[in-house]
Amino acid sequence: MRAVLSCALLLGVVAMAAAGPHLDRRIVPPGEKVKPVHKTEVEWKKELTPEQYRVLREKGTEMAFTGRCWNNHAEGTYRCAACGLELFDSKTKFESGTGWPSFWAPVAQSHVAVASDRTLGMERDEVQCARCGGHLGHVFDDGPAPTHLRYCMTSAALAFTPREKK
Repeated sequence: MRAVLSCALLLGVVAMAAAGPHLDRRIVPPGEKVKPVHKTEVEWKKELTPEQYRVLREKGTEMAFTGRCWNNHAEGTYRCAACGLELFDSKTKFESGTGWPSFWAPVAQSHVAVASDRTLGMERDEVQCARCGGHLGHVFDDGPAPTHLRYCMTSAALAFTPREKK
């Protein structure tokens, strides 16, 4: 399940106006080491909405079929709502039927970290932002080809940037 994935996706320059002033707008190319962001919880509370803080810093989630990204079919990039690191491309998004945005691969494996989650009486693989450590959701091995993975993310942890039309 923790196999290294190679995902060669074209990354264009994207408009970040709707993402917020606190996001790092630099594009980190796939394969390049992600430099960590360290902030205090007080700083995170100032920068994030209460819902984003609950999800990203306290490992919360949202009810299925309620987040703004689960039914989004626009083309673009999904970034970490806390630090702006690009995480997923709409090209890898699929309808999982779970009510949360689901992807079969991240933009680059180096952009996400996977940790063991033994809460709620079960064992799952938690997905975290590799830059800021924010909780994004979980990854399961019941996704579609080619990876057979399902990165089941929480909308509050994501900032969506539509792809510019050429």
